[in-house]
Amino acid sequence: MKMKRTLTLAFIAIAAAAQAQQKITGFTDATSAKEVQTEQAFDAALSAPLIGETIKELSAYPHNLGSPGSKAVAEKILQKYKSYGLDARIETYTVLYPTPKTRVLELTGPTKYTALLKEPAVDGDATSGQANQLPTFNAWSADGDVTGQLVFVNYGLPDDYERLAKLGIDVKGKIVIAKYGRSWRGIKPKVAYEHGAIGCIIYSDPADDGYSAGDVYPKGAYKNEYGVQRGSVMDMVIYPGDPLTPGIGATKDAKRLDRKDAPTILKIPVLPISYHDAQPLLAALDGTVAPRDWQGGLPITYHIGPGVATVHLKLEFNWDMVPAYDVIAKIKGSVWPDEWVMRGNHHDAWVNGAGDPISGQSAMLDEAKALGDLLKTGWRPKRTIVYCSWDGEEPGLIGSTEFAEAHDKELQQKAVVYINSDSNGRGFYGGGGSQALENFMDEITQTVTDPETNVSVFERKKARELVDAKSAKDKKEILDRKGDLLESLGSGSDYSSFLQHLGITTLDLGYGGEDGGGEYHSIYDSFDDYRRFKDPTFVYGVALSKTAGHAILRMADADLLPFDFRSLQATIDKYAKELSDMTDNMRESTDMENLLIKTNDFALAADPAKHEQPPGAKASVPKIDFTALKTALDSLKKSADKLAAAWSSAAQTDADHDKLNQALYHAEQQLLGDGLPRRPWYRHTIYAPGFYTGYGVKTLPGIREAIEQRNWTEAQDQVAVVAKSISNLAGYLNSASQ
Repeated sequence: MKMKRTLTLAFIAIAAAAQAQQKITGFTDATSAKEVQTEQAFDAALSAPLIGETIKELSAYPHNLGSPGSKAVAEKILQKYKSYGLDARIETYTVLYPTPKTRVLELTGPTKYTALLKEPAVDGDATSGQANQLPTFNAWSADGDVTGQLVFVNYGLPDDYERLAKLGIDVKGKIVIAKYGRSWRGIKPKVAYEHGAIGCIIYSDPADDGYSAGDVYPKGAYKNEYGVQRGSVMDMVIYPGDPLTPGIGATKDAKRLDRKDAPTILKIPVLPISYHDAQPLLAALDGTVAPRDWQGGLPITYHIGPGVATVHLKLEFNWDMVPAYDVIAKIKGSVWPDEWVMRGNHHDAWVNGAGDPISGQSAMLDEAKALGDLLKTGWRPKRTIVYCSWDGEEPGLIGSTEFAEAHDKELQQKAVVYINSDSNGRGFYGGGGSQALENFMDEITQTVTDPETNVSVFERKKARELVDAKSAKDKKEILDRKGDLLESLGSGSDYSSFLQHLGITTLDLGYGGEDGGGEYHSIYDSFDDYRRFKDPTFVYGVALSKTAGHAILRMADADLLPFDFRSLQATIDKYAKELSDMTDNMRESTDMENLLIKTNDFALAADPAKHEQPPGAKASVPKIDFTALKTALDSLKKSADKLAAAWSSAAQTDADHDKLNQALYHAEQQLLGDGLPRRPWYRHTIYAPGFYTGYGVKTLPGIREAIEQRNWTEAQDQVAVVAKSISNLAGYLNSASQ
């Protein structure tokens, strides 16, 4: 009862705050009223049934990169943009893309088993038995024909290999089998190769993705025993996009690397399989019983090996150059045509891709149609709006990366913001991106109504956070927080090149959380699956269209761009404190561990029954001097406060804000450096995908990852690098305040 009363009071407070909002930030009283009318007309033009029809139309057949289906989908999208009244074209890039030619996986001992490597058609799914479906495979695996002992490595992450080492198990010269989950899939073969493995098999365990969660497809939403998650294992943490043209657009005549020299293509064969095919392999393993927290959901005792279980893995690929079709559509701005408000979602899929990505693509197309309807009334945006339907996202963010690299200078000059989405479903609003836009997104999400609960999507998300909070302290922090936090972005979708390579202010938006299932990257990601389990009435497609569409409209028409760098400063300051605490905790932990080793208590405490030999003592953690970083953040706070005051003063006048607006949307670029150690393509000093997490973000990545790898000299050097970029931003904001 007390929790319900607390939530009710929170809802009342949030609703009152939303109602008290009389003016849209960045607009005058007069232009605010006009903007509200424009958004109401935009909303009225959106259609859930039409979004559903578009999902069905564009997911009617397989359309992976380089396929006839991909070209057909791109051409359909092009015609839709043109019919809405947008100026649209297809921009084509020529990129490398492997497709499977030979796939063999056999258990050769102690018994024989040949893996099916096939997803069967199922009743009630009209497209699951179509021709031209890509077989189950991992793109950017190496060709290979290997035979070796099998070793189970849990999720195949660095910590799992540390545990194997403590158990005296070495994977060198062996083939490993890892569970999907806990990281991006490409990390698993990467770490396996670093430890000497000659091949890698990845499977979805039913404890994580299958019958443990609920009824399996087609009866329920979850992964059946034959379902397989296709996916890229490109080493995208080095750079995304076409592996042969790093840093430059993959135009037809672009200079290319030799394939053997491309660092993002893996060096060992990798294959994804179903849990039907995994069970005989795992059941054949002997040796050490896997730790309790490594056990999965199959009806067997999980062993680690190596031992009598041996497997043969043979993979060959067609390494073809194929076209990538980016569909680009524009509405030219009436006042500032050289300031671009950009919106993107990819259109390629592993197979039919109704959920990933067509649900997001269809919502985006409905936005474009609604803008086209506004054009017919005589409305024109002040800034140019650019809609981008990307190809080749699935194998490695290819279409968006090649576009960004080909147009890098122009984008850095003209792009005000890039707003991304991907797959979409029933549930809660989720937003990530540049924290300077937190207040901007709060105003939007407080006025978009959740279609199931009839409260704002802002309120519903906050209520969920309160329910999920682990402590009274966490609940208080959520209730005291005036706005929502934008998550920092790692990788996994088309925003990466814009934010982390070019320093363009970025948002990534979507809905989900009540659309769980196991169709991801399988033949079962179909329209039939989507309409049953993801968003049956397509109303969350409309919610996405409203959320992204209002952001597009406000950015396109704002008199004064609604950037607030105080939120960004507070976020970076929090990350800096995390790093200081992290090194202190590592120091205490290392000192305690070394003390235990010294007294020989560590081995006994680890497992008295086994009397394991203790690992060698670790070097002590030195003091990292964060003074330069703290000084830079203090300067940034002062300059962000000063700019906020100048912004408020400017908003009270009808003066020309052109110079201030340009300064605001170019500010994020001040956080670019010369590139992260060992991966200079990633130039943003605040956000990057983790070297060993892939999709997962690492904040202040140069410092954080050096500390995690115990490279203390590099950590100290990176403190100076990050402090310099923050100081650059502080100085830039000071100048913008004038």
